[in-house]
Amino acid sequence: MNKIATIAGLTWKAAFRYRLFWILLALLVAAVVGLPLMLESDGTAKGLVQILLTYTLGATATLLGFATLWLSCGTLAKDVEECQMQMVAAKPIARWQIWLGKWLGILSLDAVLLALAGVAIFLTLGFRAGRLAPDQQKILREEIFVSRGSAREPLPDFKKIVDEQMKRAVKDPSTVSDFDLAEIRKQITARVETNYTSLSPFHSRAWGIDLHSLQDHLRDQPLQLRVKFHTSSGNPDDQYTTLWRVGPPNSSRQVELSQRMPADSFQEFAVPPNLLDEKGRLWVQVGNPNEVEMSFPLEEGMELLYPESTFGVNFIRGLLVIFCWLALLASIGLSAASFLSFPVAAFMSVAVLFIGLSSGTVSTVVEQGTITGFDASSGGYGHSIVDYAVVPIFKGALKIINLVQDFSPIDSLSSGRSITWGQLGLALSQIVLLLGGFFCIVGMILFTRRELASAQGNN
Repeated sequence: MNKIATIAGLTWKAAFRYRLFWILLALLVAAVVGLPLMLESDGTAKGLVQILLTYTLGATATLLGFATLWLSCGTLAKDVEECQMQMVAAKPIARWQIWLGKWLGILSLDAVLLALAGVAIFLTLGFRAGRLAPDQQKILREEIFVSRGSAREPLPDFKKIVDEQMKRAVKDPSTVSDFDLAEIRKQITARVETNYTSLSPFHSRAWGIDLHSLQDHLRDQPLQLRVKFHTSSGNPDDQYTTLWRVGPPNSSRQVELSQRMPADSFQEFAVPPNLLDEKGRLWVQVGNPNEVEMSFPLEEGMELLYPESTFGVNFIRGLLVIFCWLALLASIGLSAASFLSFPVAAFMSVAVLFIGLSSGTVSTVVEQGTITGFDASSGGYGHSIVDYAVVPIFKGALKIINLVQDFSPIDSLSSGRSITWGQLGLALSQIVLLLGGFFCIVGMILFTRRELASAQGNN
């Protein structure tokens, strides 16, 4: 460990030698302190926090991300090119210890800068929040400066329902082609899901959210419903009346609410506490008094938000998720520098980063099954021979990207959503241990097998 710690210390010296630490510190101060002071919100608590957290945390992650790639590529590749690594490798220290020491040195540098940025963001939020109106400060304390968990009604087993309807629709599967079977299943699945999510005009529908394991924790605690629905109307300015009954059915404790809200956007409103039934379930019934049908999406239609922890704890967990991203970037940069020169390693690392940031494009290609896009002449998506090679690669890349991008601390923090310890542990295992560990092992093997003298000679 002493040898690894020594290499980590040398990495810190390299950062100071490149003046990277002070440059990054100045840029972070400008991004998380100077920028928020110039930004103007709409005067609401949600608008203020969303603007500040989105810009400051986004700028912090971007600056540290590119700096991590640059330093991880430069600190290893430059040492080889300038013959410093040959002197270190001649000492009684294994190559993997050199590699690991540089990785830990970069991570410790990132940890210090990320912690300083986090403290500055937290203090800036508190300063700007203190200037809000009293009613907005109340919203800030109850809905945003909290760590809210979420609960939904469990979804039914759609596969079982679809299988039963398939048996009734297709008596003898051997007489139907595989393509037709797939189309029939697709249509039945869509019909089953539509029946579950739709709410006809002048009808009502009830959701039962099981909270028995949180019954004691939620006593006297404020709750919020987060809902979203679709309609056939194409006018985004239309408002729809919704009638709500929250609490045990046929009970004097049941509360009636009326809300007007637009379609196709998330809306939140508070419900009184202590409305669970004797089994710890919260019943939510919504009535549709409009002349248009409403559709509540499966995953987004109805969600209950409840206080899980404090904003400070949630903020720290969000910073730790960003730190997991930086650990992965450091392993990618060092792996590239283990066998490439600095310019090539930097180019390769940044290219990998841009692929990760282009997840929307990759997802579209996978969904459409082609890179040629929509063909107006045929009225569908075109295909080429290149798709047979590119689409499978994009599918694999999308799975890897999703392992990282499934965790978005910025969105969760700006909406007061909880980043649980379980999510943090999953981020650590998937981003750092699985993906980062893979690049670490590859980088150590490549660096151990690299001929340093010949590498220096080629440069």
